Amino acid sequence: MTATLSQPVTGVSHSALVLNATYEPLCVVPVRRAAVLLLSDKAETVTIGDGFLRSARHTIPVPSVVRLNRYVKVARRRNVSLTRRAVFARDGWRCVYCEGPAETIDHVMPRSRGGAHIWENVVASCARCNHKKNDRTLTELGWRLKVPPAAPKNPLWCVLGHRTPDPRWAVWLTAA
Repeated sequence: MTATLSQPVTGVSHSALVLNATYEPLCVVPVRRAAVLLLSDKAETVTIGDGFLRSARHTIPVPSVVRLNRYVKVARRRNVSLTRRAVFARDGWRCVYCEGPAETIDHVMPRSRGGAHIWENVVASCARCNHKKNDRTLTELGWRLKVPPAAPKNPLWCVLGHRTPDPRWAVWLTAA
């Protein structure tokens, strides 16, 4: 099926939340992947989104939440992947030093001084603070972090990653 969105809606996510047969959140997939699950009878629509998907033979409402018809046992990842976008999301898209808009990531203990590229050593930073800090430690500058950086602990990070959840998913994500 080659599907197209008949009514593209600006500001609305074109992703769908996938629930296990037990209504446990599993992952987020593109709307087209959710449509394939629906059309192959592997899932059912739980919550409808905005618009319709149309093909030569089918017209279905855009799914926002789908539930798999069969239970899928999933091995949970213990660690959340460290990506630039995930660091920005964890730090609220703000510079941890001056609270301005974040543009870069910074290693609290510079890598040139043995700092590792791990959650506990990476923070979001504005370009000005990152340039000012350069290759120095916070102690050398007299700076302090309000909150020490850490890996995200919320299990929803494994489902959503750095995505901002669609408000229609709230009932399923709060139960997780």
